[in-house]
Amino acid sequence: MRHRYACPIRWADLDLLGHVNNVRYVDYLQEARVDLLRAHRWSGTSGSDDATDALVDAIVVSRHEVTYRAPLPFGERPVLIECWVTDLRAGSFTLAYEIFHEDEAGDRVVYAEASTVLAPYRFDTESPRRLTPEERAALEVYLEPVPRVRPERVVIDRDRAGHYPVQVRFSDVDVYRHVNNVVYFEYFQEARIRHFMELGRGRSRGHTLGVVVARTDVDYLAPITLRAEPYDCWTQIAHVGRTSVVLESEIAHDGRALARARVVLVFFDGETQRPTEPPADYLERLRAALA
Repeated sequence: MRHRYACPIRWADLDLLGHVNNVRYVDYLQEARVDLLRAHRWSGTSGSDDATDALVDAIVVSRHEVTYRAPLPFGERPVLIECWVTDLRAGSFTLAYEIFHEDEAGDRVVYAEASTVLAPYRFDTESPRRLTPEERAALEVYLEPVPRVRPERVVIDRDRAGHYPVQVRFSDVDVYRHVNNVVYFEYFQEARIRHFMELGRGRSRGHTLGVVVARTDVDYLAPITLRAEPYDCWTQIAHVGRTSVVLESEIAHDGRALARARVVLVFFDGETQRPTEPPADYLERLRAALA
């Protein structure tokens, strides 16, 4: 069985290309996930009757994997999200998602596929906990087992990575007093854009370089909290292809990694709506940054 959620699209969700921004997809996943957990009155969601319990006993995200399949335009129709369980362990579980529109015949246009690794957590003791028998029983209803593949670790070389301080806003913080998991995608996006701006500094502006996100993987290693001082964010070029580039990033404090990300970007021609090769001089800059 799969849980289905209808998520309204907001005009503010759109980016410069007129499509839903890649970060907002993760926001939609969160809405679907909370709706599933609320249906089972899970501790730490707004389905709890006791606000104190919600702050003590919760679920934290340890990893997101998002693959973007097609651009999602704005419309009055809500976008549909199905989520189900693919892995169930003693102290964690993995949810899979599909974001799509469906016609009367049941044919789908899929915009994104994703997975999230989640873990029950006690904030009063700052420690993970095991799933209760009741929680396992609720999740087993949605179980479609898929082996979990160990991800490749992101390793940042700070000698060649670009440094971009991250400033936490008050609105970035959730009910657990930590930066919400969705906002990390915004931080990595900001660092990525600034890195591209630096690589393109001094180039002729006669050619507009379009880029779309094909995949984003984020590992959450430790909470980020609200404070006046910024956090360090490092971004580096990890791979350069003919029409794509891979960037790796890390948010850190005092040398300790708080989150890491790997993002696959595709150079995109807005007129043909197809992948394209970047200009030769920019490609050389990407390769020089890789070296």
